[in-house]
Amino acid sequence: MKLELHPIRTEADYRAALACAETFFDAAEEPAPDSPEGAYFDALVTLIQAYEAKHYPVAPPTPVAAIKFRMEQGGLSIDDMVPYIGSRHRVYEVLNGTRPVTMHMIRRLVTLGIPAASLIGEPESVAT
Repeated sequence: MKLELHPIRTEADYRAALACAETFFDAAEEPAPDSPEGAYFDALVTLIQAYEAKHYPVAPPTPVAAIKFRMEQGGLSIDDMVPYIGSRHRVYEVLNGTRPVTMHMIRRLVTLGIPAASLIGEPESVAT
């Protein structure tokens, strides 16, 4: 295999880089990190990740999506969320998006392993 890296500038470059990376995944074992093949693979994956971050950005989850994901992940019910959010009615309001997540709720929800940044959400743009 020719170990030569090139910038990923186009969709065709991206597809070619993915195909090259796939050969490493299909191999019986990954190359040793300290080998030339391992260094090439690490650099190739870094280039792919940079291209994807620029051309296929993934938006952070909304606070409600983060809560629902954690509930699904942990097999949590509405009743399980009462200590973190409030009454059953309040839990439904938050999950339906009719009531915002408060700082008090966020402080409790982070104890479930939900990142605070996900619960706070994206800042609203400020007009200057």
